[in-house]
Amino acid sequence: MGGVISAGGSETAVAGAEMFKLGGNAVDAAVAAAFASFMGEIGVVHLGGSGLAHIFDAKNGRSQVYDFFSNTPGLGGTTPERLNFEKVTIDFGATTQDFFIGRASVAVPGNIFGLCQLLSDHGRLPLKTVLQPAIDLAKDGLPISTFQARTSQLLTPLYTHTQGMRDIFYKHDRMIEPQETLYIPHLAETLEALAEEGEALIRNGRLAQQIVQDQQENRGLLTAEDLSSYQVALGNSIRIPYHQYEILLPAQSSTGGVLTAFTLKLLSGLNVAQYEHGSTKHLQLLYEIMVATNRARRAWDAALDEMSIEEATERFLAERFVNPHLKQVQTSLDLGKASPYVTEPNAPENTSHLSVIDSDGLAVSLTTTAGESAGYVVPNTGFIPNNMMGEIDLHPRGFHSRPAGERISTMMTPVIVLENGQPRMVLGSGGSIRIRSAIMQVLSNLLDFRMDLDTAVNIARVHVESGALQCEAGFDSLAVYDLNRMGYPINRWSERSIYFGGVHTVTRTSDGGLYAAGDNRRGGSTAAVE
Repeated sequence: MGGVISAGGSETAVAGAEMFKLGGNAVDAAVAAAFASFMGEIGVVHLGGSGLAHIFDAKNGRSQVYDFFSNTPGLGGTTPERLNFEKVTIDFGATTQDFFIGRASVAVPGNIFGLCQLLSDHGRLPLKTVLQPAIDLAKDGLPISTFQARTSQLLTPLYTHTQGMRDIFYKHDRMIEPQETLYIPHLAETLEALAEEGEALIRNGRLAQQIVQDQQENRGLLTAEDLSSYQVALGNSIRIPYHQYEILLPAQSSTGGVLTAFTLKLLSGLNVAQYEHGSTKHLQLLYEIMVATNRARRAWDAALDEMSIEEATERFLAERFVNPHLKQVQTSLDLGKASPYVTEPNAPENTSHLSVIDSDGLAVSLTTTAGESAGYVVPNTGFIPNNMMGEIDLHPRGFHSRPAGERISTMMTPVIVLENGQPRMVLGSGGSIRIRSAIMQVLSNLLDFRMDLDTAVNIARVHVESGALQCEAGFDSLAVYDLNRMGYPINRWSERSIYFGGVHTVTRTSDGGLYAAGDNRRGGSTAAVE
């Protein structure tokens, strides 16, 4: 079977392509790629993280969302008197940000559960075959890419916090450098055990026992019941018409999916293509719809406190709620006057995405994250846990305030685009709250401006944050100057940056042609098999 994949690293893409050569479908390729990414994209994702997958099968016209994001821990347990929960500060250059790591920062990890169930439900190949590329990488190690090495160096306080992490990332009295061998002790044995036992390994098997024992001995919150009772949530897509297309987005724990749907509804009510891409009027439009979505988010957050996700989604995306916001956008465009800036909370930075389509029209959009990692390795496993409980922005009411077993919300937004009921595009992004703006701009580049795929993915982007329109290097300086002169706050970037996301994208033409573009901001890599 043929297929195409776009991902955040060459090892990830190659692992997916190998499954096509073995007769696997898009799900086999996506799952193999995801497991390989936990070595090949070590700077942003880990086995101990969580994710969302979005699939569409052209044969039956059905889509489904696999929500394997993290739950809050603590079911059946008692809270230690003093939690292992430590603050570290990361220097991002222009700003610093605090994170909390340690055993009490670990939320229930969903990656293994979700990937195994996705494969079981829709794959063709056995788990042992699909895991082999990741096992080989874990056994042999690999030369770490420049992007992953630099990202790891950025997170030095986390990646050197314990001896287990230093054994992986800190060699010769310094952090690992590009092309030096990355090796995670014991990870190969864990993956080999997973190939034999499946998800039982982390539900109640040896890995589960090792994780829980480590938690109990080191003042953590994760319990055996958290792991044994964890369930992947299956759900339907949010469907948004856009020109002659239908855009499918995730709901459930994906706040990003709902907010992106809202932004697209605003965008669909405007004649975007009348403006030249990157012109003053186009940049003004982008600012206004981003701020409008930030403004609307307050209503979304309030609705979640009062009703179910399904009811909140229906109300939030109803015309009677969207239209007043659209009118405000249009008024600001007509007056040439900036709407007041509205801030929104951040989300985990370290995220990776991969997109896959096979020759039968099975499409997979899959995003994973581990936060920044909990700063340690479970002894003798190679398993690096997430720090979702230590992400300030995921817990606006305070750390450890959610009840145990509750699904944490996420900005991850794996997207599938249909035309005449057939998959045409698959995309998603890493990048915290920039996920939404990155996806929206790539979609608009493709569907409004009719750009070729590589240009649509890699042309300069903007984002509204810190009170200003953040303009990546590459925009016309006169257009940016004119917008600033109109009263719009602007922050000009002198370079391209991972700040603006990493939208790894694949497309399928009406005649079955398959194409891919990797976002070069985040190590984008593609592979295709005919």
